[in-house]
Amino acid sequence: IIVLWGVNDMQKHTGSCHCGAVKFEFEGPSEYKLTECNCSICIMTAYQHVFVPEEDFNILTGEDKLKTYTFGSGAAKHMFCEICGIKAFYRPRSHPKSYSVNLRCIKPGTLTVSEIIKFDGQNWEKNIQGLRKET
Repeated sequence: IIVLWGVNDMQKHTGSCHCGAVKFEFEGPSEYKLTECNCSICIMTAYQHVFVPEEDFNILTGEDKLKTYTFGSGAAKHMFCEICGIKAFYRPRSHPKSYSVNLRCIKPGTLTVSEIIKFDGQNWEKNIQGLRKET
């Protein structure tokens, strides 16, 4: 299914880490699919994925406050605020030309969830092709 968003559907979404040192914005539709993953890091952090193309995403402040954590293949770049420890967004292995933004870090009021996609990240290799088609 291809969804085309009209100009009127586009919104500016903003967000931050807990302490506000790292702030970001992105331009996108008012409705997004949300992906919930059961891999070890997403379960521990209660991360809720909103995938945003890299050309639509901007770090406004705090890029110098970001630290990066990698594990497993090292392809995903998990960036977190060195002050409060919150991972508001990161560069996912699954969508290398996108940012995954944590819905919990987006300022409420501009974005609604149209669908929740359950992704079996505990079996990443087996399930990744299906996720790429759904988001």
